[in-house]
Amino acid sequence: MLDQKPERLQKILKLVANRQPDLTVFMEEVHKPHNLAAIVRTADAVGIGEVHATFPEDVKYTGHHTASGSKRWVKTHRHESLLQGVEVAREKGMQVLCAHFSEQAVDFRTIDYTKPTCLLVGSELVGVSESAAAIADQHVIIPMLGMVQSLNVSVATALILYEAQRQRAEAEMYGQCKMPQEEVDFLIFKSLHPTVKQYCDENQLRYPKLNEVGEIDDADWDKLRKLSH
Repeated sequence: MLDQKPERLQKILKLVANRQPDLTVFMEEVHKPHNLAAIVRTADAVGIGEVHATFPEDVKYTGHHTASGSKRWVKTHRHESLLQGVEVAREKGMQVLCAHFSEQAVDFRTIDYTKPTCLLVGSELVGVSESAAAIADQHVIIPMLGMVQSLNVSVATALILYEAQRQRAEAEMYGQCKMPQEEVDFLIFKSLHPTVKQYCDENQLRYPKLNEVGEIDDADWDKLRKLSH
């Protein structure tokens, strides 16, 4: 039973149950650290475990762009090109939505986000590229009634993602694990035993098996560890 497991493990299992593998964000050349951090933090908050990005040629992505807390739980995949990254979403059957003002753009709240979805957002200065706009299945906009006709990219992303979260919550898409078991096991292991993970990586050892309460319980791994000394 969940309530019989250690508190830390309970939190991880709750996180896993709320992860939405078929919902993601693609950041096209978003490079300002505070925007990257805010988008990744929002992604984590609505149950997204992986996001995607391309960066300008003069920006070297190190992972330090994102907030230290959220980057532990949300993996950022860097792609060499827009097409390469979007293809990953297509292979997972995702609709690609582009936050972009155009004649065919629709109110972001009219979209069905219970479908597998990739939200494509653009750079701070110019928004998404023409290529991104052309490749998207649908353009979405956030209605604005003031003189300014655009929002900060992290703010716009948050509004759209929380609409997706609202729809998915109403459809009862949270609370049921959709992640492959091997990914769940790895997340539990690296979260509960970071020092052991580092030791295994440094010594090229396989990761040990855990018991039902998250403790290392692997006699064969113990033998391998002793041999590595």
